[in-house]
Amino acid sequence: MDSNERRHIPVIDVFAGPGGLGEGFSALREKTGYPFRIHLSVEKDKTAWKTLRLRSFFRQFLASGLRVPDEYYEHVTEPTTYTENDLFKRYPVQAKAASEEAKCLQLGDSTADMEIKKAISKRLKGHPHWVLIGGPPCQAYSLAGRSRNAKNATFQDDEKHFLYREYLKIIAQHWPSVFVMENVKGMLSAKVKGTSIFPAVHGDLQNPGKAVRVTQSHRYRIFSLDIKENCLDFQPSDFVVCTEDYGIPQARHRVILLGVREDLINGTPIPVLERADEQRSIESVLTLPQLRSGLSRNALTSDSWENWRRCVAQALSSAWMRDISPAIHARMADAVLALNTRQRELRQTSSGRGRMPAFADDWFWDERLSVALNHEARSHREDDLHRYLFASCFAAEHGRAPSLGDFPTGLLPEHANAAEAANGGGQFADRFRVQCYGRPATTITSHISKDGHYYIHPDPTQCRSLTVREAARIQTFPDNYFFCGPRTAQYHQVGNAVPPLLARSIARIVHGVLKGQGQ
Repeated sequence: MDSNERRHIPVIDVFAGPGGLGEGFSALREKTGYPFRIHLSVEKDKTAWKTLRLRSFFRQFLASGLRVPDEYYEHVTEPTTYTENDLFKRYPVQAKAASEEAKCLQLGDSTADMEIKKAISKRLKGHPHWVLIGGPPCQAYSLAGRSRNAKNATFQDDEKHFLYREYLKIIAQHWPSVFVMENVKGMLSAKVKGTSIFPAVHGDLQNPGKAVRVTQSHRYRIFSLDIKENCLDFQPSDFVVCTEDYGIPQARHRVILLGVREDLINGTPIPVLERADEQRSIESVLTLPQLRSGLSRNALTSDSWENWRRCVAQALSSAWMRDISPAIHARMADAVLALNTRQRELRQTSSGRGRMPAFADDWFWDERLSVALNHEARSHREDDLHRYLFASCFAAEHGRAPSLGDFPTGLLPEHANAAEAANGGGQFADRFRVQCYGRPATTITSHISKDGHYYIHPDPTQCRSLTVREAARIQTFPDNYFFCGPRTAQYHQVGNAVPPLLARSIARIVHGVLKGQGQ
């Protein structure tokens, strides 16, 4: 291995999703350069894998000190005109390297596991220290998923409860110096057949060799990134990282475990994440071009600017307007007036790149982009447009999103449980949730791929749910990070990701641990 190879620390990213954790690690820059480099990322979802591969292609140029080619920007701006195939044919060396790095494989499949094992050994190339990152699929641990499946007998046998064992196997086969494992907060309270999941996971990660029954074994100490204490005294809740406390404009609470191999612990305290002076609110990143929603096919009129504006304005003549407060009525009237006097049409798809975010502009902003990528508004039904208009005006007046109990009866959705939820019973009373100015966004989850009701834009004149790029901004993905696949798949990728800016802060801690080992 040459000296250039030894200058960086390999990172293996499994259950990688679109690559949020890996982006943070690869983007960490210290005085001597970029200490981490992604050597392998593994994801089973084909569209997320395509996103990983394209981002790896992008990074090949940066890693070599080269300028990212204009053709990359041509592709992500007009992917159907200048295709990925066109791009990869133009730059075959970087395309081959990206394909070797990003693998579309499913952990837990015996054939894929053998391929992953060989790939890890090959890609590590004898490096003495390396890092394993990733989070096993979390559906089986999520509180919402458990609620939906409470009466499903097969849910207790869901294999996703135990996919962390595939993570364990990689540790026990290759013994990383450090690992970072992320999962949902519901993991702490999840049970299978009456037995709590988290103590078993925590114990297995401390002694992975014993857990998967291999003879040669290391042990690990598990550290919190939030609480600076002796790791033997940690409580389960100490492993919860609240991202809004660390400069991320989103209230995302996740379990993150930092494992350090015991033979590398030298008594030096493991640092924790540095708390931000204040929380960042959603408007710090919602600086993208203004858009209108589309009109769904269920609407009675064609999708045009005039028809959309007319559909929004019809809320003011609805019978239910008599049941709202004068203050909200006035806000809705002002929003409609603003639409009627707007000098130019709002488009459904971005025609510009907007303004720089209010923080970390060097992280988000790319001068070479002419438009905001993945910034296209969904189409909504006319009755949902009225709900979005009401909800965003309610939030502007009261500083909170309305529950169904705050909606006028005539505006309630025609769902069997809507009236019950409006009266304080049942679930999903917050079915229409506005992201409020002046505070961090609520958690961006994969549910955003299903509908936009939980992610209503706070600006009443746009009357829509968040775009993929707005969700990506909230998740702190750089603006030149392109999400592949259809829009639903793009939303799913963003919702499942770890915020890259948080990942970069975690990478800085990991680098501090490994610097003591000569790295």
